[in-house]
Amino acid sequence: MLELKDQFGRVFPYLRLSITEACNFRCQYCLPNGFQKPCDMNYLTQSEITNLISAFAQLGTKKIRLTGGEPTIRNDLIKIIGAIRDIKTIETIALTTNGYKLEQQAQSLIDAGLDAINVSIDSLSAYKFKAITGHDKLQSILNGLFEVAKTKRIKIKTNSVLLKGFNDDELPSILRMVKNNNITMRFIELMRTGDNKEYFEKHHLSTDFMSEQIEEIGFKRISRNSVSGPAREYAHEDYEGRIGIIAPYSKDFCASCNRLRISARGELKLCLFGDGGLDLRPFLQSENQIDELKLLILKTLKFKLPTHNLAGGYTGSTKHLAQIGG
Repeated sequence: MLELKDQFGRVFPYLRLSITEACNFRCQYCLPNGFQKPCDMNYLTQSEITNLISAFAQLGTKKIRLTGGEPTIRNDLIKIIGAIRDIKTIETIALTTNGYKLEQQAQSLIDAGLDAINVSIDSLSAYKFKAITGHDKLQSILNGLFEVAKTKRIKIKTNSVLLKGFNDDELPSILRMVKNNNITMRFIELMRTGDNKEYFEKHHLSTDFMSEQIEEIGFKRISRNSVSGPAREYAHEDYEGRIGIIAPYSKDFCASCNRLRISARGELKLCLFGDGGLDLRPFLQSENQIDELKLLILKTLKFKLPTHNLAGGYTGSTKHLAQIGG
Protein backbone atom coordinates (compact mmCIF):
# COMPACT_ATOMS: atom_id res chain seq x y z
CA MET A 1 0.00 0.00 0.00
CA LEU A 2 1.22 3.50 -0.85
CA GLU A 3 1.96 5.54 2.26
CA LEU A 4 2.03 9.24 3.07
CA LYS A 5 5.60 9.42 4.35
CA ASP A 6 8.14 12.18 3.86
CA GLN A 7 11.92 12.02 3.46
CA PHE A 8 12.38 12.57 7.22
CA GLY A 9 10.38 9.48 8.14
CA ARG A 10 7.26 11.35 9.27
CA VAL A 11 3.93 9.67 8.45
CA PHE A 12 0.73 11.68 7.81
CA PRO A 13 -2.49 9.92 8.83
CA TYR A 14 -4.20 13.26 9.62
CA LEU A 15 -5.66 15.72 7.08
CA ARG A 16 -6.95 19.20 7.91
CA LEU A 17 -9.41 20.36 5.27
CA SER A 18 -10.62 23.96 5.12
CA ILE A 19 -14.08 24.14 3.56
CA THR A 20 -14.40 27.94 3.59
CA GLU A 21 -12.28 31.01 4.27
CA ALA A 22 -15.30 33.02 5.43
CA CYS A 23 -15.73 33.70 9.14
CA ASN A 24 -18.42 35.57 11.06
CA PHE A 25 -16.15 36.50 13.99
CA ARG A 26 -13.74 39.42 14.21
CA CYS A 27 -11.07 37.94 16.46
CA GLN A 28 -8.37 40.50 17.27
CA TYR A 29 -5.51 38.15 16.40
CA CYS A 30 -6.95 36.91 13.09
CA LEU A 31 -9.62 39.09 11.44
CA PRO A 32 -9.88 42.28 13.51
CA ASN A 33 -11.70 44.06 10.68
CA GLY A 34 -13.91 41.11 9.88
CA PHE A 35 -13.86 38.82 6.86
CA GLN A 36 -13.15 40.70 3.64
CA LYS A 37 -14.92 38.87 0.83
CA PRO A 38 -12.50 38.02 -1.99
CA CYS A 39 -13.37 37.95 -5.66
CA ASP A 40 -13.19 34.15 -5.68
CA MET A 41 -15.56 32.41 -3.26
CA ASN A 42 -15.60 29.22 -5.33
CA TYR A 43 -14.83 26.74 -2.60
CA LEU A 44 -14.63 22.96 -3.00
CA THR A 45 -17.94 21.24 -3.66
CA GLN A 46 -19.20 18.22 -1.75
CA SER A 47 -18.32 15.86 -4.64
CA GLU A 48 -14.80 17.34 -4.93
CA ILE A 49 -14.34 16.90 -1.19
CA THR A 50 -15.47 13.26 -1.40
CA ASN A 51 -13.00 12.52 -4.21
CA LEU A 52 -10.21 14.28 -2.33
CA ILE A 53 -10.76 12.39 0.90
CA SER A 54 -11.18 9.08 -0.93
CA ALA A 55 -7.68 9.55 -2.36
CA PHE A 56 -6.17 10.43 1.02
CA ALA A 57 -7.98 7.50 2.65
CA GLN A 58 -6.40 5.14 0.13
CA LEU A 59 -3.01 6.58 1.13
CA GLY A 60 -3.58 5.77 4.80
CA THR A 61 -5.30 8.89 6.15
CA LYS A 62 -7.40 7.96 9.19
CA LYS A 63 -8.46 11.34 10.58
CA ILE A 64 -10.12 14.28 8.86
CA ARG A 65 -10.56 17.66 10.52
CA LEU A 66 -12.93 20.13 8.87
CA THR A 67 -11.89 23.74 9.44
CA GLY A 68 -12.42 27.19 7.96
CA GLY A 69 -12.73 30.09 8.26
CA GLU A 70 -15.86 29.01 10.08
CA PRO A 71 -17.08 25.69 8.62
CA THR A 72 -20.62 25.96 10.02
CA ILE A 73 -21.23 28.85 7.62
CA ARG A 74 -21.57 26.26 4.86
CA ASN A 75 -25.15 25.09 4.52
CA ASP A 76 -24.00 21.65 3.36
CA LEU A 77 -21.71 20.94 6.33
CA ILE A 78 -23.88 18.11 7.66
CA LYS A 79 -24.01 16.49 4.21
CA ILE A 80 -20.21 16.79 3.93
CA ILE A 81 -19.75 15.03 7.28
CA GLY A 82 -22.16 12.30 6.18
CA ALA A 83 -20.31 11.77 2.90
CA ILE A 84 -16.99 11.44 4.73
CA ARG A 85 -18.62 9.01 7.19
CA ASP A 86 -19.39 6.74 4.23
CA ILE A 87 -15.64 6.35 3.52
CA LYS A 88 -15.13 3.31 5.72
CA THR A 89 -11.40 3.62 6.41
CA ILE A 90 -11.77 7.13 7.87
CA GLU A 91 -11.83 6.48 11.60
CA THR A 92 -12.19 10.03 12.97
CA ILE A 93 -14.12 13.03 11.68
CA ALA A 94 -13.40 16.19 13.66
CA LEU A 95 -14.64 19.76 13.40
CA THR A 96 -13.03 23.02 14.48
CA THR A 97 -15.60 25.78 15.00
CA ASN A 98 -16.09 29.10 16.74
CA GLY A 99 -19.30 27.62 18.14
CA TYR A 100 -21.55 30.42 16.86
CA LYS A 101 -24.20 27.91 15.69
CA LEU A 102 -23.34 25.09 18.05
CA GLU A 103 -26.38 25.46 20.29
CA GLN A 104 -28.64 25.04 17.25
CA GLN A 105 -26.59 22.44 15.38
CA ALA A 106 -25.40 20.16 18.18
CA GLN A 107 -27.85 17.33 17.55
CA SER A 108 -27.42 17.47 13.76
CA LEU A 109 -23.63 17.18 14.16
CA ILE A 110 -24.05 14.24 16.51
CA ASP A 111 -26.47 12.49 14.15
CA ALA A 112 -24.18 13.07 11.15
CA GLY A 113 -21.46 10.99 12.81
CA LEU A 114 -19.01 13.57 14.13
CA ASP A 115 -16.34 12.03 16.39
CA ALA A 116 -14.58 15.09 17.81
CA ILE A 117 -15.10 18.82 18.07
CA ASN A 118 -12.76 21.71 18.90
CA VAL A 119 -14.48 24.93 19.94
CA SER A 120 -12.64 28.25 20.06
CA ILE A 121 -13.24 29.86 23.45
CA ASP A 122 -10.63 32.54 23.98
CA SER A 123 -11.96 33.53 27.39
CA LEU A 124 -14.40 32.21 29.98
CA SER A 125 -15.23 35.82 30.85
CA ALA A 126 -18.18 37.06 28.79
CA TYR A 127 -16.71 40.57 28.75
CA LYS A 128 -13.28 39.45 27.55
CA PHE A 129 -14.79 37.00 25.07
CA LYS A 130 -16.75 39.80 23.41
CA ALA A 131 -13.70 42.07 23.41
CA ILE A 132 -11.56 39.43 21.68
CA THR A 133 -14.11 38.04 19.18
CA GLY A 134 -16.53 40.90 18.63
CA HIS A 135 -19.50 38.74 19.67
CA ASP A 136 -21.44 38.38 22.92
CA LYS A 137 -21.96 34.64 22.38
CA LEU A 138 -20.06 32.94 25.20
CA GLN A 139 -23.09 31.53 27.04
CA SER A 140 -24.70 30.23 23.85
CA ILE A 141 -21.43 28.54 22.86
CA LEU A 142 -21.11 26.93 26.29
CA ASN A 143 -24.72 25.72 26.05
CA GLY A 144 -23.90 24.06 22.73
CA LEU A 145 -20.72 22.58 24.12
CA PHE A 146 -22.54 20.91 27.00
CA GLU A 147 -25.26 19.69 24.64
CA VAL A 148 -22.59 17.87 22.61
CA ALA A 149 -21.05 16.61 25.87
CA LYS A 150 -24.23 14.65 26.59
CA THR A 151 -23.04 12.28 23.88
CA LYS A 152 -20.10 10.64 25.61
CA ARG A 153 -18.83 9.32 22.25
CA ILE A 154 -17.66 12.73 20.99
CA LYS A 155 -14.30 14.05 22.16
CA ILE A 156 -14.46 17.72 23.12
CA LYS A 157 -11.64 20.24 23.17
CA THR A 158 -11.55 24.00 23.46
CA ASN A 159 -8.95 26.33 21.99
CA SER A 160 -7.83 29.54 23.67
CA VAL A 161 -5.20 31.69 21.97
CA LEU A 162 -2.98 32.90 24.80
CA LEU A 163 -2.92 36.71 24.76
CA LYS A 164 -0.76 38.77 27.09
CA GLY A 165 -2.91 41.30 28.90
CA PHE A 166 -6.19 39.60 27.96
CA ASN A 167 -6.56 36.00 29.07
CA ASP A 168 -3.20 35.07 30.59
CA ASP A 169 -4.76 35.04 34.07
CA GLU A 170 -7.54 32.53 33.36
CA LEU A 171 -5.97 29.27 34.52
CA PRO A 172 -8.17 29.19 37.68
CA SER A 173 -11.30 29.37 35.50
CA ILE A 174 -9.94 26.64 33.23
CA LEU A 175 -9.23 24.42 36.22
CA ARG A 176 -12.79 24.83 37.48
CA MET A 177 -14.12 23.86 34.05
CA VAL A 178 -12.03 20.68 33.69
CA LYS A 179 -12.52 19.59 37.30
CA ASN A 180 -15.75 17.69 36.62
CA ASN A 181 -16.10 17.84 32.83
CA ASN A 182 -14.45 15.49 30.36
CA ILE A 183 -13.15 18.33 28.20
CA THR A 184 -9.62 19.14 27.11
CA MET A 185 -9.03 22.89 27.32
CA ARG A 186 -6.02 24.06 25.35
CA PHE A 187 -3.83 27.15 25.36
CA ILE A 188 -2.41 28.03 21.93
CA GLU A 189 0.62 30.28 21.66
CA LEU A 190 -0.15 33.31 19.49
CA MET A 191 1.41 32.82 16.06
CA ARG A 192 2.81 35.49 13.81
CA THR A 193 1.06 35.71 10.43
CA GLY A 194 1.45 37.99 7.46
CA ASP A 195 -0.75 40.79 8.76
CA ASN A 196 -0.53 40.75 12.58
CA LYS A 197 3.05 41.90 13.30
CA GLU A 198 2.12 44.77 15.64
CA TYR A 199 -0.52 42.76 17.48
CA PHE A 200 1.87 39.82 17.83
CA GLU A 201 4.61 41.97 19.33
CA LYS A 202 2.16 43.43 21.86
CA HIS A 203 0.34 40.28 22.94
CA HIS A 204 2.62 37.30 22.27
CA LEU A 205 3.41 35.25 25.36
CA SER A 206 5.26 31.95 25.52
CA THR A 207 3.17 29.04 26.76
CA ASP A 208 6.12 27.90 28.89
CA PHE A 209 4.83 29.77 31.92
CA MET A 210 1.46 28.00 31.59
CA SER A 211 3.15 24.59 31.36
CA GLU A 212 5.12 25.38 34.50
CA GLN A 213 1.96 26.38 36.39
CA ILE A 214 -0.01 23.26 35.60
CA GLU A 215 2.96 21.00 36.33
CA GLU A 216 3.39 22.69 39.71
CA ILE A 217 -0.16 21.70 40.70
CA GLY A 218 0.36 18.08 39.69
CA PHE A 219 -0.67 17.76 36.05
CA LYS A 220 1.41 15.16 34.20
CA ARG A 221 2.14 15.08 30.50
CA ILE A 222 0.57 12.13 28.67
CA SER A 223 1.70 10.42 25.48
CA ARG A 224 0.30 11.23 22.03
CA ASN A 225 -1.22 8.74 19.62
CA SER A 226 -0.51 8.58 15.89
CA VAL A 227 -3.39 10.88 14.87
CA SER A 228 -3.17 13.38 17.72
CA GLY A 229 -2.83 17.06 16.98
CA PRO A 230 0.20 19.12 17.99
CA ALA A 231 -0.83 19.73 21.59
CA ARG A 232 1.06 18.51 24.62
CA GLU A 233 -1.71 17.19 26.86
CA TYR A 234 -1.64 17.04 30.65
CA ALA A 235 -3.84 15.02 33.01
CA HIS A 236 -4.38 15.03 36.78
CA GLU A 237 -5.90 12.24 38.85
CA ASP A 238 -8.24 14.71 40.57
CA TYR A 239 -9.56 16.25 37.33
CA GLU A 240 -11.90 14.63 34.84
CA GLY A 241 -10.74 16.85 31.99
CA ARG A 242 -7.30 17.69 30.63
CA ILE A 243 -5.26 20.75 29.75
CA GLY A 244 -3.41 21.11 26.46
CA ILE A 245 -0.54 23.33 25.36
CA ILE A 246 0.21 24.13 21.71
CA ALA A 247 3.64 25.72 21.43
CA PRO A 248 4.57 26.26 17.76
CA TYR A 249 7.80 28.05 18.69
CA SER A 250 9.20 25.10 20.65
CA LYS A 251 12.30 23.59 19.08
CA ASP A 252 10.80 20.11 18.59
CA PHE A 253 7.36 21.22 17.37
CA CYS A 254 7.77 20.02 13.77
CA ALA A 255 9.50 16.74 14.60
CA SER A 256 6.16 15.09 15.39
CA CYS A 257 4.24 16.65 12.51
CA ASN A 258 1.63 14.16 11.28
CA ARG A 259 -0.78 16.34 9.30
CA LEU A 260 -1.24 17.88 5.89
CA ARG A 261 -3.57 20.72 4.91
CA ILE A 262 -5.93 21.45 2.05
CA SER A 263 -7.24 24.96 1.44
CA ALA A 264 -10.88 25.73 0.73
CA ARG A 265 -10.03 25.92 -2.99
CA GLY A 266 -8.19 22.62 -3.10
CA GLU A 267 -4.55 23.60 -2.63
CA LEU A 268 -2.32 21.12 -0.84
CA LYS A 269 -0.19 22.91 1.76
CA LEU A 270 2.69 20.96 3.23
CA CYS A 271 3.09 23.41 6.12
CA LEU A 272 0.88 26.02 7.75
CA PHE A 273 3.71 28.51 7.35
CA GLY A 274 5.06 27.36 4.02
CA ASP A 275 4.93 29.05 0.64
CA GLY A 276 2.05 28.64 -1.78
CA GLY A 277 0.37 25.33 -2.40
CA LEU A 278 -0.25 22.77 -5.12
CA ASP A 279 -3.63 23.03 -6.87
CA LEU A 280 -5.31 19.63 -6.67
CA ARG A 281 -8.68 20.78 -7.94
CA PRO A 282 -8.21 19.69 -11.58
CA PHE A 283 -7.82 16.13 -10.26
CA LEU A 284 -10.99 16.19 -8.12
CA GLN A 285 -13.59 16.21 -10.89
CA SER A 286 -14.04 12.47 -11.26
CA GLU A 287 -13.55 9.25 -9.31
CA ASN A 288 -11.52 8.08 -12.31
CA GLN A 289 -8.79 10.61 -11.44
CA ILE A 290 -8.13 9.30 -7.93
CA ASP A 291 -5.12 7.16 -8.86
CA GLU A 292 -3.48 10.08 -10.64
CA LEU A 293 -4.29 12.31 -7.67
CA LYS A 294 -2.63 9.90 -5.24
CA LEU A 295 0.59 9.85 -7.23
CA LEU A 296 0.65 13.66 -7.38
CA ILE A 297 0.20 13.91 -3.58
CA LEU A 298 3.03 11.45 -2.97
CA LYS A 299 5.33 13.27 -5.37
CA THR A 300 4.62 16.62 -3.71
CA LEU A 301 5.22 15.26 -0.21
CA LYS A 302 8.91 14.87 -1.08
CA PHE A 303 9.22 18.66 -0.88
CA LYS A 304 8.03 18.97 2.72
CA LEU A 305 10.68 20.74 4.79
CA PRO A 306 11.87 19.52 8.21
CA THR A 307 10.58 22.61 10.04
CA HIS A 308 8.99 26.02 9.70
CA ASN A 309 10.95 29.23 10.33
CA LEU A 310 8.53 31.11 12.60
CA ALA A 311 11.31 31.88 15.05
CA GLY A 312 13.10 33.71 12.24
CA GLY A 313 10.01 35.78 11.53
CA TYR A 314 9.07 33.95 8.33
CA THR A 315 5.32 33.26 8.06
CA GLY A 316 5.15 31.99 4.49
CA SER A 317 2.04 32.72 2.42
CA THR A 318 -0.38 32.55 5.35
CA LYS A 319 -1.80 36.06 5.59
CA HIS A 320 -4.20 35.15 8.41
CA LEU A 321 -5.30 31.88 9.97
CA ALA A 322 -8.80 32.02 8.50
CA GLN A 323 -7.19 31.19 5.15
CA ILE A 324 -6.30 27.64 6.18
CA GLY A 325 -7.75 26.99 9.63
CA GLY A 326 -4.65 27.12 11.79
